[in-house]
Order: sequence, then C-alpha cells, then structure tokens
Amino acid sequence: MSLDPSYLEYPKRQRGMDHEHYSYSNMHQRPPVAWPDGNKLLVWPVVSLEYFPMVPSDDPFRAPGHMQTAYPDYRHYTAREYGTRIGIYRLLGAFERVGANISVAANSAIAERYPQLIEDIMAGGHEIIAHSTDMNGTIASGMAEADERALINDSLDRLEKATGTRPRGWLSIARSQSFKTAGLLAEAGVDYMCDWVNDELPYAFQTSAGEITNIPLNHELSDRQIINVQQHSVDSYAQSINDAASWLSSEAETYGGRMLPMHLTPYIMGLPYRIDVFEKLVEDLSRRGGVDFARGDTIVDSWKAQQ
Repeated sequence: MSLDPSYLEYPKRQRGMDHEHYSYSNMHQRPPVAWPDGNKLLVWPVVSLEYFPMVPSDDPFRAPGHMQTAYPDYRHYTAREYGTRIGIYRLLGAFERVGANISVAANSAIAERYPQLIEDIMAGGHEIIAHSTDMNGTIASGMAEADERALINDSLDRLEKATGTRPRGWLSIARSQSFKTAGLLAEAGVDYMCDWVNDELPYAFQTSAGEITNIPLNHELSDRQIINVQQHSVDSYAQSINDAASWLSSEAETYGGRMLPMHLTPYIMGLPYRIDVFEKLVEDLSRRGGVDFARGDTIVDSWKAQQ
C-alpha cells in the first residue's frame, strides 16, 4: 500500500532549517570577508566565568558542571571557585602577554560577588558578555515568557550596574534557548548572541523583535568538551586548536576571512598542569602570519560594516 501523496506535503519545507530566522548559505558562495589589518583568521577567545549556587536547580535542567554529590557539595563548589580565584588570572595573563583582548561571558552574580575581578578584566581591555544570572539561570521552552524576559533583563541590568556598560553580547547557559529567546534578546537591545553553532562566521538572525547577529561559539573545540567530556589531554586540545587554525587560514586564502572560537573554562584550563601548554598555544597562535585575536564586539562590528 503506497502513501497518499499529501502525507509528504509540508508547507514549511525549504532549504536549510524550517524557519524564517535566516536563509540557507553555502560557505563557498558568500562574498569574502576582509578582517582588519589584512588578517585572514580571527581567533575569538571566550572565557565562561560562572557562579554555581550550592544547591542546583533541575528546572528546566541542571547546568553542565553543576554540583553533583550530596549537599553541601563542597568539593565541586570549591573546585568551581578555583576558576574565579586562580584560573581566570592565569588565562588573562596568557592573553595579556601577547597583547590580546578577549570576551568574558560572566554570570551577573560574578560581578556582584567578585567586583575586583570584574574591574581587573575591564582594566585589561576585555569585553564582558552576559551569561545569565548564575548557573541556576538556565533557559528552555517550558519557561514562561515573562520569567525568561525577566531573567535576561536582570542579568543585563546587574552587569550594567556593576560595570557601567550594558553588555552587547549574550551566551546562554549550555547554549540552550527557548523558541522565544532570540526575540527576547533583540527586544532587550542585545547586539549579538553566541548560542547557535552552525557556522564559523557571524550571520544575521531575524526575530519578531528585530534583527540580532549570531556569532557561532563552537562547542566541539571547547576545553570542557575536549578535556572533561572526551577525556583528552591538554596537549590534544592544543593540537586540535592548531589544526583548526591551520585549516581555516588555508581556507581563507581562497574564500575570505575566517573565525576560530576558543571557548575556555577557568577551573578546567587554568590548572597548573595545563596552563603551560595553553600559554604556549596562545603564543604560537600570536606568531602566525595573518592571525589575530579579537573580542566578539570587534568581530560583529567588522562583519556588519561589510554587509
């Protein structure tokens, strides 16, 4: 028995994804992007600076890296706090040695609990991206729209109060969004988000509240994924980043500028038995011809100017 032809009819079927947020784009058919100073590749470091409450929320889901054992879970709590006391300064030092400015995705609770840390980050010329309120501030589609709007605005407001500057960028916890998130971010005046990971260049994202730019923050190359989840060594991580930089630089010769996200976690990469390899990686990248480091807002502004 054959299917009725109407069974295969789907009015939303189109090239790419079944929505109107953006159109399908073949990477080889786009107008080439030209980065500042003639660079072929921009490395975009993003450090996640997170505050994990002692008791995790499982609604709508428990954030990756959250407390795991019976409460109070001081072992994991203090391991995470290592990042805000020690690890972050080692990462900042690695970038500052080569004169690189980076993006730091911070929970707003970090700005309130560790004001000196936020001052040091900004004094180094780095950018603060909003990363929810704390690591219980997760988003998923079961969340009421009013609650999600309040969470987004609360994070932005508290970071603005602490830093004097409203964040232009947003990174959701675990890159998780509801069906409403992108529109709520545009409504709140956010210029760019980092949650959709389907490209290696920024792209315009349409919402009911207007346009927002998405800068894909690759998850596969994050230290959490390579070191914690896949259980590879820091040497393997460095090799992966170097391989990606070589490939993208070569590709840029033909197709125009490329971008390499570098997503980092202070309590993972900032440990004393990893940081030496990481420092060397940053130094090696800085010595490559046609390669530079950039903040997210710099990448967005340069890309937008060419559209």
